[in-house]
Amino acid sequence: MRILTALTYYRPHFSGLTIYAERLARALAARGHQVSVLTSRYDPALPGSEQVDGVKLMRLPVLMRVSKGVLMPSMPFWAWKYARQADLVHLHLPQLDAAPVALIARLLGKPVVLTYHCDLRLPQGLIHKVANQVSHLANHVSARLANRIVANSLDYAQSSTFLRPYLGKLHAIAPPVEVPPVSEQEMADFQRKAGIQPGARLIGMAARLATEKGVEYLVQAMPRILQRYPTARVLYMGQYQHVLGEEAYAQKLAPLIQALGEHWTFLGNLSPVELSAFYRTCELTVLPSLNSTESWGIVQVESMRCGTPVVASDLPGVRMPVKLTGMGRIVPPADAPALAEAIMAVLDDPQAYSGDSEAIARQFSPEHTAELYEAIFQKALSG
Repeated sequence: MRILTALTYYRPHFSGLTIYAERLARALAARGHQVSVLTSRYDPALPGSEQVDGVKLMRLPVLMRVSKGVLMPSMPFWAWKYARQADLVHLHLPQLDAAPVALIARLLGKPVVLTYHCDLRLPQGLIHKVANQVSHLANHVSARLANRIVANSLDYAQSSTFLRPYLGKLHAIAPPVEVPPVSEQEMADFQRKAGIQPGARLIGMAARLATEKGVEYLVQAMPRILQRYPTARVLYMGQYQHVLGEEAYAQKLAPLIQALGEHWTFLGNLSPVELSAFYRTCELTVLPSLNSTESWGIVQVESMRCGTPVVASDLPGVRMPVKLTGMGRIVPPADAPALAEAIMAVLDDPQAYSGDSEAIARQFSPEHTAELYEAIFQKALSG
């Protein structure tokens, strides 16, 4: 099958969406499909085209950034060219270019499958407001044109004002998860690099430093946690500087995090092996997300795959990994005291939240996800 995938950002851009897209594309290519990705050259240093893990990447020039997205005037031309050669077009939403690409595909008689990752909520300001409205309209147009729609869970889809009108053509597929094995030496190297001290009670968080992630509630929870566990420490994995559109948020949090001193460490982005060591080093990880811009949280299942339980917000979709596995606690969003109590409950008795990491690996593997997508692609092709 010849599959054209279109999305705003692709790896090495770091987000849950790009990680999902890369893992799926790579798994489909490994199963013998011809996968091409049409995306932005958001960093001019990136090559315009290359082959990575059996996937053909075509990166288009960016005219300008608009809020958290980009404008690619040449997208319709290249979408027309490559869609003609494809059997099917796969779109990852939200993205500004979704509507013209979906329209081009349908004009060429190509079925469209759309994966809706989450709602888009941009910061305050006129430009952000306009970008949000344009993206919302583009998403609806592409959803109407799509033959099939994929969401991370039915729990999220049924609660989404965007997805509810399209439940008749919706399929739920959990995101693909993979975590590489890590040796004892690699564990030791990571812990030395992170400055892990004996006796520290380690709380992990893996996310961009972004408003919707609810980082401030973990910050606010720490004083209460430190009263019971004076050696508690947060290891924060992910981009925390120069996050597009989040500069004001970072400035607001900076003095609060600095006040925690040695009890908070930013690790930045990690390699896959370091990430695996990170999850295995932490006693639990947290995902205190605030709203529907989070629809699942791949990092939760990555953590569980490494045997590490999770405390996550009780939001549609986000609560599902804990509910499916029993590996953790769910708490009301934007509730620092509740978050603190849940974290301490897990630190009190980690074994109470253990699970079958091998079963989790099989259930959420990229290979299994690709197999489920194949079935949906075949249905779209057969009408």
